Amino acid sequence: MFKTIIKIFALFLFMSGCATMTKSDFSYWKNMPTLEEFKKGQRILILAPHPDDEAIVCGGVIQKALKVGAQVKIVYLTNGDHNELSFIVYEKRLTMRQGEFIHMGMVRQKEAVRAMKFLGLAESDLVFLGYPDYGTFGIFCNYWQAKKPFRDRLTRISHVPYKNSPSYQAPYYGESILKDLTKQILDYQPDIIFVSHPADVNVDHKSLYLFLQVALSDLEGKLAKPQVYPYLVHTVGWPKPRHYRPELELYPPDKFMGSSINWQRLNLEPEELDKKYKDILFYKSQTQVSAFYLLAFARKNELFSDYPVLELTSKPLSKDQPIIYSGVSQMFNDPREWVNAVDAPDEALDKELVSYAREDDYFIVRVDAPKQLNRGFGVILYVFGYNKNIPFAQMPKIRIITLGKDVKVLSARNKVLNSGVILELNKDYLVIRVPVKLLKDPDYLLTSLRAYHNNPAIEAVGYRKIKIK
Repeated sequence: MFKTIIKIFALFLFMSGCATMTKSDFSYWKNMPTLEEFKKGQRILILAPHPDDEAIVCGGVIQKALKVGAQVKIVYLTNGDHNELSFIVYEKRLTMRQGEFIHMGMVRQKEAVRAMKFLGLAESDLVFLGYPDYGTFGIFCNYWQAKKPFRDRLTRISHVPYKNSPSYQAPYYGESILKDLTKQILDYQPDIIFVSHPADVNVDHKSLYLFLQVALSDLEGKLAKPQVYPYLVHTVGWPKPRHYRPELELYPPDKFMGSSINWQRLNLEPEELDKKYKDILFYKSQTQVSAFYLLAFARKNELFSDYPVLELTSKPLSKDQPIIYSGVSQMFNDPREWVNAVDAPDEALDKELVSYAREDDYFIVRVDAPKQLNRGFGVILYVFGYNKNIPFAQMPKIRIITLGKDVKVLSARNKVLNSGVILELNKDYLVIRVPVKLLKDPDYLLTSLRAYHNNPAIEAVGYRKIKIK
């Protein structure tokens, strides 16, 4: 009888972590492929936006790699010095002085060193680039060939301030980050790279993925193409439940179930899971505020995934059937992707459809809405093109902002006049046509869209890599 009660209780715990999953979701999870086993001598590079990201999502990866004799190196984009709430709780004082932010960055760096030593890495295996926490996405979008570097609004710093960083005194430009990241990859020659996910809602996580895509494109022919496995950390309401539950599996967020994202899992042995749990606790500056959240990643497996690369072919759209995106674009198995609401009320537009096409000299993005659109509907569309014959710093960094039928086009922080962008909005859909020449005839695009409807923000697709030639 007692054993029966225990089994029922265990089943309840399991179901509480995945109450919204459907029967098809369970089947999908059961058949999810596992990450390929690491091999002796492999070089594994983990790119972490902040100290602690590597522990919560790759703590098992590090342990398994070291067990078989693989090499592991970790490169941190920032020192996480912008987390004011953690600083206040950890230091038990309030300050906005520049030196205190640097102090907090050094605290987090030392925590990372201790945490990774616990897993078996040496301090020499860790590289802290020291770029601005919460500022790297702004740099990626706006600070290439700029007159002045990015200046952090809180730290009031415009260059890497950490003397023990290989990037010390590097100005906050896109060129600086790209150069340093490229050097780390070229010197290490990794076989496998783990990096933050393009659908992560944290801006530093997005930007690290984008910088990596550019760096790997620049390095084509200079190193063997590594396998890239993005990991997800930040998405609204995930993981569930947000507590330490080592008896549970880590499932993908509901919003990605059944999408085109290719998920893979890495199963952890009980001793590996226990060590990962203890490792996360080394980050005292963070766990004092959000232990319940960070420890929610200490579960029976780790997750990795990425969007497939989309390939669009140029086809003219029929005049009597001008909107045929599901047929025109060769995108993925299901040619449209759901866009889910984030922090938006139930009546908001929580089920848009976003699709892409190439028509003659235009790159086209369409948003279909299940509810009637009006003049309160708008989007921010980011389009970054890569052309192997043009340095990325010289490529346009296009941001298209619409509200109703009004449209504004920016390249970095400069307004683009006579852009040639065409906007079409009616009650059922929004279509944006972007001239390919505005993007300097790219080999591929990195693009994302965020939608708004009467102010509530709606999370759109994560950054997609789209080949358009």
